[in-house]
Amino acid sequence: MDSSGKPNYLFHLRVTSFFHFGLVLATSNSILDYNNLVYTNCANNKTHENPTSSLSPALSSLFQELVAQSSNSKFFQTYVGDEKNAISGLFQCRGDISNLECHNCVRSLPDMSNTLCGDKIPARVQLSACYLRYENEDKQGGASTSRLESLHNSCSERRATWSGFEELKVQALAELLGCATSSDNKGFCEMKYEDMHVMAECEGTLEACECGECVSNAVEVAQDECRDSVSGQIYVDHCFLSYSYGSYGTPSNKNRGPLRLQL
Repeated sequence: MDSSGKPNYLFHLRVTSFFHFGLVLATSNSILDYNNLVYTNCANNKTHENPTSSLSPALSSLFQELVAQSSNSKFFQTYVGDEKNAISGLFQCRGDISNLECHNCVRSLPDMSNTLCGDKIPARVQLSACYLRYENEDKQGGASTSRLESLHNSCSERRATWSGFEELKVQALAELLGCATSSDNKGFCEMKYEDMHVMAECEGTLEACECGECVSNAVEVAQDECRDSVSGQIYVDHCFLSYSYGSYGTPSNKNRGPLRLQL
């Protein structure tokens, strides 16, 4: 209150405005996180020489259809073109985001693809919550005439020197493999195993056995490439997995002793 005993409405307005601004900022940051670029793989592994050039009509038509479908689906595959030349493309959104977040993520992909890959085919653009990939395809036989070997991994620089950490990671990833390949989960699983948070998702084109094989390959990469890293993300051609040790501190089982981090 001020000296007259009346509430200070100006102060209240400032506090309320600041609070609402904080909410908007937090919301905006979460949206931006979904759209973070993870990696891009273009034909010949080179960026297009003229990133401002317009997309070819076929690619433009493909992108329009994919963006339109992202309003009500988290996975969609199609092709455009004629019997001689066709482009097959798809998008997929992570299973733990909403339809609106999926649409917002997918609609940012065409511009990124145009900037980073231009008209080059095949190409893949991977964001944190969605990805786009497309390639030349024989419409009659369905056989792809151009492929990308998509493999990207990111291992944290923080490393655990506690002797039981790798055993915990192996167990968590084994549980994840079983969860992701369960018919009930349709190729997506997010779970917590003790202090480990793990997630995996397979592309919608895969059957359960193919999903299991893909995730199993990703698990092997995680074990080989991210040994002792407290977190990691592994992307292979048709699936991905991520893991992170939640507390970066003392494991829940006191008998294991403290988790020491090597920076």
